[in-house]
Order: sequence, then structure tokens, then C-alpha cells
Amino acid sequence: MKDKEKMFEPLWEKAEDYGKTSIELLKLKSIDKTSDVVSTILPYMVAGIFAVIFLAFINFGIAFWLGGMWGSISLGFFAVAAFYGLCGIIIHYILHDNIKERVRNTIINLLQK
Repeated sequence: MKDKEKMFEPLWEKAEDYGKTSIELLKLKSIDKTSDVVSTILPYMVAGIFAVIFLAFINFGIAFWLGGMWGSISLGFFAVAAFYGLCGIIIHYILHDNIKERVRNTIINLLQK
């Protein structure tokens, strides 16, 4: 009986080592995927921040310019706001599904690399 126990001990140790190695491999793969996704998204986020700042100043300039032409600064801001409201409505009702699908596919492709 002790011989059988001695026979199974190395097998049990190998199975235990295999389990630990599998868990470690899963952790490393998760870290790799996460770092790949973050390193891909981060430059876009930084560029997006600069684009938002740039567009904000452009919009302020356009609003003040229109307001100066129309004699009331607030009218310029209302015109710019109305333009972006119209763009938002168009994007929501026409392009929402396309944008959602592209973002979903991009994330799936990044995670499957």
C-alpha cells in the first residue's frame, strides 16, 4: 500500500506544479493583454486631450467672431452650441451604431492579439 502512495506522490507533485504554472501563465497573459491595450489606447487619449483643447479654443474664437459680427457675444455662443447640438443629434441617430460597432471591433481585435 505504501508503494502505491509513493508512486502517486511524484504524480501529485507534477500535477500541483502544472496547476501553479498554468495560473502563472494566465497571469502573465493577462498582464500582456492589459499592457497592450493600455499602450495602444494611451497615445490616442493624449492626442484626444490636445485635440479637445485645440477645438475648445477654435470654438471660443468662432463664437466671439460670430458674436462680434452679430453685435452680441452671446448670439455667437448660441450659434456654436446650436451647431454642436445639431451635430450630436445627427451622430446619435445616424452614426451611433457604426461608431459603436467600430469601437467594439477594435477592442476585440486588441484583446485577441
